[in-house]
Amino acid sequence: MTVPIILYGSPVLRKHSEEVIEKDNIHEIADKLFDTLKKAEGIGLAAPQINLLKRVFAIDTSPLIKNDITIEKFEGIFINPLIIDRDSENIIYREACLSLPDIIEEVSRPEKILVRFQDILFKTHEEEMDGIKARIFQHEFDHLEGILFIDKINLLRRKLLTGKLNKIKRLSKI
Repeated sequence: MTVPIILYGSPVLRKHSEEVIEKDNIHEIADKLFDTLKKAEGIGLAAPQINLLKRVFAIDTSPLIKNDITIEKFEGIFINPLIIDRDSENIIYREACLSLPDIIEEVSRPEKILVRFQDILFKTHEEEMDGIKARIFQHEFDHLEGILFIDKINLLRRKLLTGKLNKIKRLSKI
């Protein structure tokens, strides 16, 4: 079941998400995340982006594979994720966001991270991630903290985006 994606300007995108508990209907939440993500042809979608303040997000690298066959196909749901450790070396990569349409900016993030999360059965996993998987994980994790990728870009660059950001804000009120 697809649902609308919340756009920049909505207060929900700036709030801290609550833990998912077993009585939450995680299968329904996961279905909404994946269905909406696939329809939008995105690579990651966090619960706050579908107006749900829960600590869960979906990742699907399928759209990236169309342009780069070296990217590993990966699809997953991450419940109550934590970033336990970050590599001290950052790399710069262009990022976009379904809640900020038509904005693509260079963002510096750690290349490698160590994470802990629960799967759909609430089984806990710990995993070291790198490359695009680590990048998407960090981007979506930020959503759960009320942080957007534009918060991580150069202040001057962000100032130059004011017109586009205001336009998205107006769309979010429609």
